[in-house]
Amino acid sequence: MSSTFSMVASHSRRTEGEDKIFAANSAAQSAAKTIGPDRVVNASVGALLDDDGSLSVLPTVIELLKNLPAEEYAAYAPIGGLPGFLEAAKKAAFGDFVPNGYIEAVATPGGSGAIRHAIWNYSEMGDAVLTSDWYWGPYKTIAEEHGRKIETYTFFDERDCFHLSSFQRKVHELLQRQNALVILLNSPAHNPTGYSLTMEEWNAVFDCLKAEAANKEKRIILFSDIAYIDFAGNPKESRAFMKLFGNLPENILTIVAFSMSKGYTLYGMRCGAMICISSRKEAAEEFKTVNQFSNRGVWSNGTRPAMTVLTKIFSDPQLLEQIEKERQVLQTLLTERAESFIQEAKRVNLKICPYKAGFFITIPCKYPDAVVAELQKEYIFTVPLGKGIRFAVCSVSKDKCTLVPQKIAAVINKLENL
Repeated sequence: MSSTFSMVASHSRRTEGEDKIFAANSAAQSAAKTIGPDRVVNASVGALLDDDGSLSVLPTVIELLKNLPAEEYAAYAPIGGLPGFLEAAKKAAFGDFVPNGYIEAVATPGGSGAIRHAIWNYSEMGDAVLTSDWYWGPYKTIAEEHGRKIETYTFFDERDCFHLSSFQRKVHELLQRQNALVILLNSPAHNPTGYSLTMEEWNAVFDCLKAEAANKEKRIILFSDIAYIDFAGNPKESRAFMKLFGNLPENILTIVAFSMSKGYTLYGMRCGAMICISSRKEAAEEFKTVNQFSNRGVWSNGTRPAMTVLTKIFSDPQLLEQIEKERQVLQTLLTERAESFIQEAKRVNLKICPYKAGFFITIPCKYPDAVVAELQKEYIFTVPLGKGIRFAVCSVSKDKCTLVPQKIAAVINKLENL
């Protein structure tokens, strides 16, 4: 039998092996068992960890989850999500900055489910989906799984600001080729760079989209990935841009991806929602109908216990206040780690992408895979990207964040000056 023989359908044949993030984490865990965790820097994990390597959690959230009655674990949730959860998700996402428009929500398994539905339901087969040239790798996986492709614009200009002209050119180019364009824009606290667009940059993005929307035959879908918004600094300032989602042309639809993974430390519960804002009532109603249908066709129901927890949190002001206090402790921990890394990077002249907040710092380099391999020899485990390496400050203690930049700089200098 031929070595090319496959039982898999032609559209599902894959050549890629293990996910690079999980591969790096697996290697780090193996090293920790061999030489001890104190000698290992595991900067591959996309979750906030305590200094001892255990998962950081919000105690009040976990207690709420543990104390739910049995039926809240055992019973199905509605296909579109518990009504109380959907209202709570809107409050959690927008805070004081609810945009003006028709707003609907549908439950999804975290932000990933929202990305899947947005790509499948709002782009055509074979279309390009647009995002920045630094992006979370699963964007590409999800797009290709559904017969689409990722195309990119340059994220940063020469001043390390949002590259507006590159964004404008790429949006215009793609709308010349296709009638619908899904744009995946991850801000604030972008994964993997930690960049957050300013209000001025957000205004410029919408000026661009509104200009393109003058052609009423075009459909523009801005997908706002806010996975890290609860760790993006001041919770009010970080949400102010969402007011811009209101009063847009009818052929612009904004979709916000809300997730309980980071902000509520419930990664494994896989609970989130996609929330649309439209100036047209029919478009919002269509959003709910179409995405509930997709829920049924892909994963059916969401995770009821997590939905119930969020519903309880937003029905009790004291509970919400307590959780916000607990989250601020984790925010401070994360900020101190990032600041330690950045200050040391400056001292040793290690170039990093512009960081404002979030779980990750990215270091541009010419040979990412080689750099990652060399660092692993020193028991430093990072994730290779297309144009650099990702360092998860969320999972590394402040002391280690201070020690590592010099070693990364030395490896990059060695490989780039061979």
